[in-house]
Amino acid sequence: MNKITVKIDGMACGMCEAHICDTIRKVYPTAKKVKASRTRGEATFLYDGAVDGEALKKTISETGYVFVSVTAGPYKKRGLFI
Repeated sequence: MNKITVKIDGMACGMCEAHICDTIRKVYPTAKKVKASRTRGEATFLYDGAVDGEALKKTISETGYVFVSVTAGPYKKRGLFI
């Protein structure tokens, strides 16, 4: 499982965050824990497999937001007391 972080410009409200989350789910229907933050200017999600940055960039750009970058790294599940 990988944690994907997408940097995005142009989110201004909670509805913008919802649009980004819906867009990510459209491109990656099996994505888990999809979250977007306008204050951080990013969206994160968990995905098991390779991510096509170009497809993500195209879809986010079509919704009117500015795709900045995408990074992926291993996801470490945290225990209850860690």
